[in-house]
Amino acid sequence: MMKTPYVLRSSGLITRRTAMKLSVSAAASALAAPVLSQSLPDKILIGLPLSLSTPYGVADDTDHLNGTMLAIEEINAAGGVLGRELDVFVADVDKLSPESARQSIAACIDRKVHAISNSFIFAPIPAMDESAKYKAPYLQGNTQRAATEAYRSNPEKYSHIFQTDPSEVNYGWTYPLWLKKMEETGVWKPKNRKIHIVAEQVAYCQTILKAAREAIPNFDFELAEVTDIQFPVNDWSPVIKRLKEVDAAAIMIDHWVAAEYAAFCKQFAADPVPGALVYLQYGPSQPEFLELGGRATEGFCWSTVLGVYGDQRGQEFRAKYLERYPEYVGNMGLVYTGNGYDIIQYLRLAWEATGKPEDFAANCDWIRNNPYRGVCGMMNMKNDLQEGLHYPNNGFDNQADKLEDGMAQLFVQVQDGEHKIIWPNEIAESTLRPAPWWG
Repeated sequence: MMKTPYVLRSSGLITRRTAMKLSVSAAASALAAPVLSQSLPDKILIGLPLSLSTPYGVADDTDHLNGTMLAIEEINAAGGVLGRELDVFVADVDKLSPESARQSIAACIDRKVHAISNSFIFAPIPAMDESAKYKAPYLQGNTQRAATEAYRSNPEKYSHIFQTDPSEVNYGWTYPLWLKKMEETGVWKPKNRKIHIVAEQVAYCQTILKAAREAIPNFDFELAEVTDIQFPVNDWSPVIKRLKEVDAAAIMIDHWVAAEYAAFCKQFAADPVPGALVYLQYGPSQPEFLELGGRATEGFCWSTVLGVYGDQRGQEFRAKYLERYPEYVGNMGLVYTGNGYDIIQYLRLAWEATGKPEDFAANCDWIRNNPYRGVCGMMNMKNDLQEGLHYPNNGFDNQADKLEDGMAQLFVQVQDGEHKIIWPNEIAESTLRPAPWWG
């Protein structure tokens, strides 16, 4: 059964903690506002399929919502777009359910939204198929090559769908390149050439594993072992036992749930693999990671192909985001906060350029032909995958040779309880530090 969608006004934002506690029906009761686009047709309405009641996805989607609303508040305060105010319609979605994904898009279409903005859905194709009946611009950070391959195979059907960031294959393709760069710093001196990957079974993680298998032989490392895990992971002890037995110099935990990563860090820190450079795939980007893991997270590394840069533009965004949402000072989400903000700014430019928010085809054409540099880097949709170009060039497809031509994959280490970008060097805030278990 589809959960009840609702309209959320900028004066009625929910925090991450509130979202976790509220059921959708309670949220609708507490936060619902009149559908302004029905009574005031001059409004421009953006549909947001967001997970607000599932056990997973709330952190990323609350970040996405907050970043979206920050952009909308700024734009509306400056007079709106073409003299029209922006508003949002939120439809609750279960990211793992194909039917829920489809129904959340259908709810947006029923409200006649002018565009759809989404963080990610693990069942992207049903959502894409439903949106193809309507073809409003659909911008998201899905990070999934299967979805952009669908566009490449049928560009007419999916012409309106834009993946604003590079795909997840780049996590696997870039990982051994990053290891090589960390070795070159001299800070990490690998005790052997072995890599041990712990991989969750969701297709997203398996795609990353496959890409890593393709890339590792190119960088003088060997994949020593793959250990399978299945969400939810209630006890990491068997995994850590095997990590110690293999004793690889480099460890990748190819998972996606922040709370479970935090639990891993606590157990690993108590019984580590000496000298191992430990990389946790993406999940630490969610604020729960530092909240739950505390001091045990020190020294762990992670990355994101979509994140707020540490340059002047990125720092200015962080400052105004934290002014608007001071509860995140010291633990701000660095991924979908910026992506939600960037997507609205990209749409604003398209609507202002065409002068016709209702002309979906014209706005999609403008987005396709006009790259936009946001706080998370360059969103360039002018390619046969209609996805962001990846930087640095890892030797595979859809890459950028220069930082400003693509979206940088940010490699981050927890240092003194904070996330610090350590690579690529052009936008690094710090450098790799020895982890506490290196001795």
